[in-house]
Amino acid sequence: MRLRHKVSTRAQWLWFYPAVAICCSFLSYPPPFTTMRSRILRDIKARQLVADNELTRQAYRYITRNETLPARVRHQAQLALNNMPKQSSQAYISNRCVATGHGQGILREFKLCRYQFRLKALNGELPGVKKASW
Repeated sequence: MRLRHKVSTRAQWLWFYPAVAICCSFLSYPPPFTTMRSRILRDIKARQLVADNELTRQAYRYITRNETLPARVRHQAQLALNNMPKQSSQAYISNRCVATGHGQGILREFKLCRYQFRLKALNGELPGVKKASW
C-alpha cells in the first residue's frame, strides 16, 4: 500500500534540492520516495565533488600533456592526477531526473525522464512545449 505524500510548495523544499530552483522552476513538489531522494542527493554530492576538483584536474591534465615541460614535472603531475578521487572526474556523472531520481531515459534539456516530461508537457507545465499535430 502506497501512502500519498503531501504536496508542498516549492519554497518549502528548496532546502532539499536548491539546484532545482535555478534550473527547473516548474517543479513544485518533492520526489515521493525516500530512495529516489537519496539518489538525487547522491547525484548532487557527486556533481559538487566534480565542480570542486575541476580546476585542479584540468591543471594537472594540462601539465601532463605539455611537452615543453621537463619529463619529471609531467610525471609528478600525472601521479597527482592519479591520486585524485576517481569520482571527481566528469565521466562518472550520470544524468538523473530531477523530479523522480530515475536514471534512464533522461531528456537533457529538461532534466526529466520520459514519463515526467510527458506528464508535465501534457499538463502545460513546461514552457514552450506542446503536443505536435500536423
